[in-house]
Amino acid sequence: MKESPSHTASQSNSPSGLAIWGALIAVYIAWGSTYLAIRFAVETMPPFLMAATRFLFAGAVLYAFRRMRGDPAPTRIEWRSAAIVGLLLLAGANGSVVWAEQVVVSGIAALMVGSAPLWMVLIDALRPGGRWPDWKAVLGVVIGFAGIALLVWPVEGLQGNVHPAGAAALILASVLWAIGSLYNRGAKLPDSPLLGTGMEMLAGGAGLVVMGTLNNEWSQIDLAGISTRSLLGLAYLIVGGAWIGFAAYTWLLRVAPTTLVSTYAYVNPLIAIFIGNLLAAEPLTARILVATAIIVASVALITMTQSRRRKKAQVVPAPVHAAGDD
Repeated sequence: MKESPSHTASQSNSPSGLAIWGALIAVYIAWGSTYLAIRFAVETMPPFLMAATRFLFAGAVLYAFRRMRGDPAPTRIEWRSAAIVGLLLLAGANGSVVWAEQVVVSGIAALMVGSAPLWMVLIDALRPGGRWPDWKAVLGVVIGFAGIALLVWPVEGLQGNVHPAGAAALILASVLWAIGSLYNRGAKLPDSPLLGTGMEMLAGGAGLVVMGTLNNEWSQIDLAGISTRSLLGLAYLIVGGAWIGFAAYTWLLRVAPTTLVSTYAYVNPLIAIFIGNLLAAEPLTARILVATAIIVASVALITMTQSRRRKKAQVVPAPVHAAGDD
């Protein structure tokens, strides 16, 4: 029996498994390595203004590109939603990450930010009209917070304790990312994911300019003192993290199963930890490895549990990404 022309065409237009896995690996590497790029960038640049430069430039290019491709002008409501998401995710959460990486190594920063799904489950359960998780998700939350406690709890005489202020900033980043992601699920945003992302970057970048001004960072800028490594880190954050990572991610959301795409949430911290150790000699102690295994396992358990619940409810989830990823 011959296949119909429409069936044959739909098969020929379907992306190959190699293309899907190529894009997924691009997301893993691009977003997993942004944490080390942040660490390099803030070595000789003030954190909030560095991040503002990244998002304003990347966001302006994305926005202009999508408008030139024919995307309609966003409405006032869409701009308001994008501003709220951008201020929570990029100015608040990512701003906390870049500040924290002045005193915390990139691998630990990635691991703590990767715990955002734990906070999402907790906040979603406690908010008015929220959903209480099943026992597997609750178990995942408990295990995950035990891993975070193991990672950040100060132990007298133990080398590699996490800086308290840095740890607090990273926990704040995870909480803000969870709140922003939950808001994003029902927010009125443009149909084009890349246009919406560009708008969020512009709003977040503007918020970071205000934060940098309040932190007196303009007086800290020394153009002659900015190192080549910091400039390369900033360039990588724009090209690798904001453009390549997001292009691959938004394409995957349209062509690949959500459960497969969501694996970045627990693969990225692993990539960040080993890249930080390989390229910057960041510590890789038994304590970090055990905490990594606990936190990644808990996030994987929660992600798989939530994916099954969405399938049963036939609800398509909104994209969620980690605070250092954009």
